[in-house]
Amino acid sequence: MLVKEKVNNTIDQSDYISRDLSWLKFNWRVLDQAKAERRSIFEKLKFLAITTSNLDEFFTIRAGSLYNYLDYGKERLDYSGLKGRPFRKILLDEAHQFVADQYEVLHELVEHFEENGFRLATIRDLRDTEKEQVESYFRKTIFPMLTPMVYDSHHAFPILRAQVLVFGVVTQYEENGKAIRKASFVQIPQNLPRFFEIRRKEDEEVLFIPIETIIRWQIGKLYKNVKILSVDLIRITRNGDFTLDESDDLEANFINEIRSKIKTRRTGRVVRVEVLSKYSEWLMRILKERWQIDDDNIFIVDKLLDLTCLWQIVKHPEFVDEMPPLPNQVPPLRMRGFQQDIDLFELLKERDVLLHHPYNSFEPLLELLEQAAEDPNTLAIKMTIYRLAKSSRITNALLKAAENGKHVSVLFELKARFDEENNIREAERLQKAGCYVVYGVGGYKTHTKLCLIVRKEEDQIVRYVHLSSGNYNEETARIYTDVGLLTTDEDYAEDVSEFFNVITGHSVPDYYKCLVTAPREMRGHLLSLIRNEAENAKKGLPSGIAIKVNSLEDKEIIDELYKASQAGVPIKLLIRGICCLRPHRKGLSENIEVHSIVGDYLEHTRVYYFHNEGNPRIYGGSADMMVRSFDRRLESLFLITDKFLRMQCKNILVYNFKDNVNSYALQEDGSYIKIEPKTGEKPFNIHEEFYKVTEDAVKQARLFE
Repeated sequence: MLVKEKVNNTIDQSDYISRDLSWLKFNWRVLDQAKAERRSIFEKLKFLAITTSNLDEFFTIRAGSLYNYLDYGKERLDYSGLKGRPFRKILLDEAHQFVADQYEVLHELVEHFEENGFRLATIRDLRDTEKEQVESYFRKTIFPMLTPMVYDSHHAFPILRAQVLVFGVVTQYEENGKAIRKASFVQIPQNLPRFFEIRRKEDEEVLFIPIETIIRWQIGKLYKNVKILSVDLIRITRNGDFTLDESDDLEANFINEIRSKIKTRRTGRVVRVEVLSKYSEWLMRILKERWQIDDDNIFIVDKLLDLTCLWQIVKHPEFVDEMPPLPNQVPPLRMRGFQQDIDLFELLKERDVLLHHPYNSFEPLLELLEQAAEDPNTLAIKMTIYRLAKSSRITNALLKAAENGKHVSVLFELKARFDEENNIREAERLQKAGCYVVYGVGGYKTHTKLCLIVRKEEDQIVRYVHLSSGNYNEETARIYTDVGLLTTDEDYAEDVSEFFNVITGHSVPDYYKCLVTAPREMRGHLLSLIRNEAENAKKGLPSGIAIKVNSLEDKEIIDELYKASQAGVPIKLLIRGICCLRPHRKGLSENIEVHSIVGDYLEHTRVYYFHNEGNPRIYGGSADMMVRSFDRRLESLFLITDKFLRMQCKNILVYNFKDNVNSYALQEDGSYIKIEPKTGEKPFNIHEEFYKVTEDAVKQARLFE
C-alpha cells in the first residue's frame, strides 16, 4: 500500500499529466456518452463499441510502445515522473477499472434490449426450428472454415492473430494409464458476421446469436472421441507500435519495408489477453509463460468479448431508423445567397471561403477537383494525402485529371496508421495512371493537408488553394469537425507552391508569408506568439490565448503556457483527447482553463488564436501541440488573413467554450468534470448550434475583449 501511495504522490505532484493516463481519461469521456439519458439505446451501443475500438488501439500502440522499452531493458520516464515498471502497473490498473466500467454499462443496457425489439440469445432461447436453422448454418458455413491447431511436443505453438476471437480448448486422453492434457486453439473466422440473426415476426424482435455461442455448442464435431475438459474464449492484443528506419531511397524498397512492418503487427508480443470468466487455469498458465505476461495483462469479463460487435446491432436494417439522422448541411457563410450551380472558380476569385465541417458540406472541394480534372484550362493539380475514403472521389478526380493530360503531383503518406495498405493501393493506381507520386519525405511523416489547382485563364495563371485541418476523406468529413480554407489569394498560392517545391524537389524556402511549417519552424513560432502575449500582459496590455486541438503534449509549449499564465495571460484551451498540461495549479497555471468536447462528432478542428493587442493572429491547420507534430512530421498552420474569416474562427472558439452539453472541464488532479447548464441557463449544444450560426452571431463573438 505504501508503494502505491508513493507512486500516486509522484503522479499528483508532477506539473505534467501522464500522456497515457490522459488518453484513458478521454476514453472514459467517450464511455460517458453511453450513459447519457438523452441518447437512445442504439446511440449508447455505438459509443460503447467506439470505446472498445479506442482501447484496442491504445493497447496496440501506447501499451505496445511501453513494452518496446520494457522488453529491451530501456528506461522510459513517463511525463508524470514514473519509470517504466511502476508506470506499467498504474496504467494496467487504470485499464482494468475502465473495462469494469465498460461492462457495467453493457449490463445496464442489456436490461433494455428486449423492450427495444432485440436480444442476445443463447441456444436455450431457440425454438426447435430455429435450432435447426443455426445447426445448418454451422454445418454448411462455419464448420468448413474452422481449423483446430494443437500445441504439444510435436506441434509448435500456433501464431494466434491479434484481435480475433479464439477458443482455447483443453482435451484429455489416456496414454500408458495416465491422463494427458493437450491444448489446442480454434480461431473464429473474421469474415463471418459476429451474430447469426433470427427475425421473429410474430414477436417483433430480432435474436442475435453470437457466433462463438454456436461454435461452443457444436465444438464436439471438431474433437470426436476426445474428452473436452474446457473451452475458453480468448482474444489477444499484440504490440503494433513500430518505427520505420527511413532513408533517402523511398521507392520500391521503402514500400516493401512498410509492408513487412505491417506484418509484424500479426506476430508482435502479446500485451493483453481478454478472456471470459471461469477459464481453465491450466491453459492460462501456458499462455502466461508463452507470452511472458502476468495477471495484470489478463482482462476477465463475463459477457461478450470485443464489443465492436455491437455495430452489427446498431447498423441492422431493422433499427437503422432508430439512429438520429445526420442534419442537413448548410452552405458556408460566404457562399449563402448564391445559386446551387455557382461557378466555384469565379466565386473564389471574388472571396475566400471557410468550410466548417461537418456543418458545411465537403462537396465544394470535391466539385472543384472534379471540375478541374475535366476543365481544359487546368494545367496542374498538387495534393498531400494522409487518409482517403475507401471509394474515394478524390482519387477518381486525380486519375481523371491524369488521363486528360494534366500534371498531377501527389505526396502520399504511406505511414498513416492502420491505413497503410489502402494508401499503398491508391498510390500505385495513381502512379500507373501517370501521376507523379512522392512516397513521403525522408525521416518525416507527412500530415499536412494542402491542395493546389493551377489554371490558365485568358492571359494569366490563377492558382486555387485549399488548406485544411482535416483529411481529404469525404466519409469522415460527415462526422469529424474540421476547418478548410478555399482561396485564390496570391500569398497563400505562393506559399503552397513553394511548399510543394520543397517536398517534390530540393527547394529551401527563405520564408512563408502565411504558412508556418514543421519541423522547420512551427514550435519556435508558437513559442514566440505565446511569449508575445506574456510580454503584453506584463505591460498591462490586453492579452489572451485560445487554442483548439486534438492533443497537447509538448513540454516546451506547456512550459511556455505556464509562464504566460503566471504573467497574467488568460488562456482557454480546447483539447479533445490527450492533455499533459495541468491547469488551475496555484502559482503555475491559475489562469489556464482546459475543456474537452466529446459528443456526436469527433472534434478534429485545429484553431490557434493569439490576442495580439486586439489585432488577433489566428491560424488553422493540421498540427496538434505534440512532439511528433513539431519534430517528426511535415505539418502546416495557415494564417487567416481575411477579416470575416478571422471572426468565423473566433466564433468557433467562442461557441466551443459556450457548450454545456458535450463539454468536460479538466481539473488540477487530471480528472474531468462534466459541464452542465447552470440554473436558468439553456442547453447550448455546438453540434446543433453550428447549423444555425449567422453572420450577425459571428460579428458579435467575443473571446477576451
